[in-house]
Amino acid sequence: MASSTTSSMGRLRLAQHLRASAQPTAVRSSCIATRTFASSSRLRKDGDEPQGHLPGHPSSVFLTSLNDSFFDSVRPKTLSGNKNAKGGIPTYRLMDGVGRLLPGVTDETVNITEAEGVKMYRTMLLLPQIDVILYNAQRQGRISFMMTSYGEEGAVIGSAAGLDGKDEVFAQYRESGVLLWRDFSIDHFMSQVFGAEDDLCGGRQMPIHFGSTQHHFHTISSPLATQIPQAAGAGYALKRTKGRENNVVICYFGEGAASEGDFHAGMNLASTTKSPVIFFVRNNGYAISTPAAEQFRGDGIASRGPGYGMLTIRVDGNDALAVRSAVQAAKAKALSEQRPVLIEAMTYRVGHHSTSDDSSAYRSKQAVESWKQMDNPLHRMRNFLTDRGWWHDELEEQTKVQHRKTVIEAMGRAEKKKRPQLSSLFEGTYRGEMPGNLKEQRAELAELLEKYGSLPGWSKEMAKHANAGKDMEQYRIKK
Repeated sequence: MASSTTSSMGRLRLAQHLRASAQPTAVRSSCIATRTFASSSRLRKDGDEPQGHLPGHPSSVFLTSLNDSFFDSVRPKTLSGNKNAKGGIPTYRLMDGVGRLLPGVTDETVNITEAEGVKMYRTMLLLPQIDVILYNAQRQGRISFMMTSYGEEGAVIGSAAGLDGKDEVFAQYRESGVLLWRDFSIDHFMSQVFGAEDDLCGGRQMPIHFGSTQHHFHTISSPLATQIPQAAGAGYALKRTKGRENNVVICYFGEGAASEGDFHAGMNLASTTKSPVIFFVRNNGYAISTPAAEQFRGDGIASRGPGYGMLTIRVDGNDALAVRSAVQAAKAKALSEQRPVLIEAMTYRVGHHSTSDDSSAYRSKQAVESWKQMDNPLHRMRNFLTDRGWWHDELEEQTKVQHRKTVIEAMGRAEKKKRPQLSSLFEGTYRGEMPGNLKEQRAELAELLEKYGSLPGWSKEMAKHANAGKDMEQYRIKK
């Protein structure tokens, strides 16, 4: 009898379960939700409305208006009495277009010594001298390639001044000024450009693709944006290295590189690992020939920072003092809060993208000349120094003459140096024993040199290398 009763109750429960299962999923879910909120309503205070739970964002506000739920721009905090903060991302600056401090900005705010200000301007003046001399050298066939920093001197040197000499640098290819600020010698600079035997990169890199372990400047690579995820990884390694608690990584790139997938991968990696990385994007208006308006519809690159939960600031890239201040603050926040920071420096690329580009094909020369006069970073910095008695016309002329002489003499020395010996082509990739495939290639080159080395074209090229190729004789296959 007991067994029969148990069986009957089991069949009843089964029938109830089947009827519940036959209900539409939405109805069953609604019943569950109703029970849940009914239960929770007994626990909440009167007047509170149940909010539910959003994974990771339990405090997110619920809206019932469909129109209000859409948004297409970043809305910064409204600053009291600052109408420029409404309707878009504001731009941080300290000087006006001619180098005068803006209302409310004092010398104490800028907090710079005469020595540092003069060094910044001297280094800024060195960049255009290098640019014009090496650009002409490329046109004369003396070097193979060149990229200039015209118009972006304030962003490059201003950011360098805001860093420590041991902060790790991942550059694109307009940041050679960071190396010069760190006292990288002009002879090493020219040896890299000419691929001389004393080049720190072993003559393996294209011109303007620098690298220096001593100066914490990671070797530049040509593929666009590859340095961004590399910098994120370096930042994570840096925070885990004892003795480097006061250093950050800075990663430079243009707004065009921000259209690459590596940008998103690097930003997300640095943000989720809470690494001290400063992403410094030079928004100079053009990605080679593509204007920014044709690259993205958002409010510049700064609008992307909040999407990665990243501290972000937009700065006037032609105001070297504002850039310096922004980088100093970004470094302090990156270290104290252990998180990355995005800086968008608004500037303008006055020169061609490279010696392989003719920008007159996609913008007028008149527009370029106008930009050279408007908010010129060199003029603004010079006026700032002059107003304080730290600079004058005679010093300006002396500095330009000395810079030109220094660059030309260093170029002359580098041009006369031999290239690295040919056997070095196979060195530096592997530590210890060289793999068999490289040994075979080295032996093959040695055989080719023995066979064709006496021909005019071959002998002329071999003479340009240290040891004139004789270092390869030891690698011939003995018969």
